[in-house]
Amino acid sequence: MTSSQYPFIAIDPVAFSLGPLDVHWYGIMYLLAFLYFWAAGSWVARNRKWWGWSSQDVGDSLFYAMIGVVVGGRLGYVFFYSFQNLLDDPLFLFKITQGGMSFHGGLLGVIVAMWWFGRRTGRSFWQVSDFVAPLVPVGLGLGRIGNFIGGELWGRLSDAPWAMIFANSIQAGGWRSAELEAAWRSGALDHLARHPSQLYQALGEGLALFILLAFYSRIPRPTAAVSGLFLVGYGGFRMIAEFFREPDDHIGFIGNDWLTMGMVLSIPMVLAGIIVLAAAYRNGEK
Repeated sequence: MTSSQYPFIAIDPVAFSLGPLDVHWYGIMYLLAFLYFWAAGSWVARNRKWWGWSSQDVGDSLFYAMIGVVVGGRLGYVFFYSFQNLLDDPLFLFKITQGGMSFHGGLLGVIVAMWWFGRRTGRSFWQVSDFVAPLVPVGLGLGRIGNFIGGELWGRLSDAPWAMIFANSIQAGGWRSAELEAAWRSGALDHLARHPSQLYQALGEGLALFILLAFYSRIPRPTAAVSGLFLVGYGGFRMIAEFFREPDDHIGFIGNDWLTMGMVLSIPMVLAGIIVLAAAYRNGEK
């Protein structure tokens, strides 16, 4: 009897339950991301006075950002990835257990939230976004780890030594299937191994982008430069990951069997980031 050469990812997405309330791993990752934002932002406010922020400002901006992420992320998913579902059922927008969140939608939500926060506190949008941008990658990385634990947004088929078999990619709710686990143990599912693209994204738009922005923002930079670098960095890392990530079933490839919706949404980010960076250095105001 043969055995599988690949890990079998079949994790209960519910971390624990409190009475009738199920606490999902993905929600825990969101909570950790918000806690990191507050802790790291407060440290920056205390130790880099040239930002002109206080711990109170960090907490207030977090409140605005949380609303922007949740509302924008859901709207983005529905309009970018599941618009037909909305046409079929207008209430689909509020059925948060169906579908998910879109980073690009969440980004737009945060942009609006940061603009409103800046307006309320007498800061320009770029002054706010430059402070916030270096605090975001850790949250992005945690979100991708949440995707991995939940066995969702898996990668394309692969025979790489580090490929993995995601139970949910074979059967909806497959993480709880004893039959699938038995088939995996026998090696019968090895041809369904996939890239762990969630981990690629956690390393790229999470860890690598964090290091890049942390190093770059350690000293004063031209206004809007940090924000521009974030756009270029995230868009670039996301486009690389899209070559390994399986497109959404209901969308597939946009064209030529390689172009995905994630790429289509990331290309404008990179171009906008380059323009913002060039304008920031041309202006030169720090």
